[in-house]
Amino acid sequence: MKIFGKDLLRKIKEADLHGEHAHSVYSPPYRPLFTYEEILQRNPRFAAVNILLYLKNDEWYFPLMVRTENENDRHSGQISLPGGSREEDDRDFAHTAQRETSEEMGIEEHYVRIIREISPIYIPPSNFYVHPYISYTKKNPVFKLQESEAMELIEFPVSSILQLNEKPEMMVLPSSRGTEVPVINFNGYIIWGATSMILSEFSQLLKNL
Repeated sequence: MKIFGKDLLRKIKEADLHGEHAHSVYSPPYRPLFTYEEILQRNPRFAAVNILLYLKNDEWYFPLMVRTENENDRHSGQISLPGGSREEDDRDFAHTAQRETSEEMGIEEHYVRIIREISPIYIPPSNFYVHPYISYTKKNPVFKLQESEAMELIEFPVSSILQLNEKPEMMVLPSSRGTEVPVINFNGYIIWGATSMILSEFSQLLKNL
């Protein structure tokens, strides 16, 4: 399947979503399931993350980041998409995704163009209800990481997302309760939890274009 054409962005916008199934493939086995009403009863914090597509050497990429070590952050040291909590001044969750990408990646906000939202996901350990977005930037990004949030940039090729397997690699991680969990192993970078679940949906979306 050719995914490098100029019509990729249009196809992504029109594609069907496979949230529940795609999320389940990379969900930790101990992760509880909640209805939307049950999630709201837990008074979650709301956030947005962003898959920011850009062209580099005629190939599509998106950035991931290794989160800065912080003893007060459950997800510090883990690999994540750019994103964060919705603030009162944000117009909507799409604006949250744009703003957080700008702040964490050092890209001017108006260069981050939203394509669409994909399936929201609840993260029980941190009580976040996250709205993921897919966006793009026409301007070749020069990344400048926000050191308080990110300590390393990972440029992830979209072609590698197409290689995600319906039977993912399983690993026991320091924060996985001694249990094997499904992971994305990208050149030794271990991606798991909500980020891998979101990328699983992105992978299925692309495979069905």
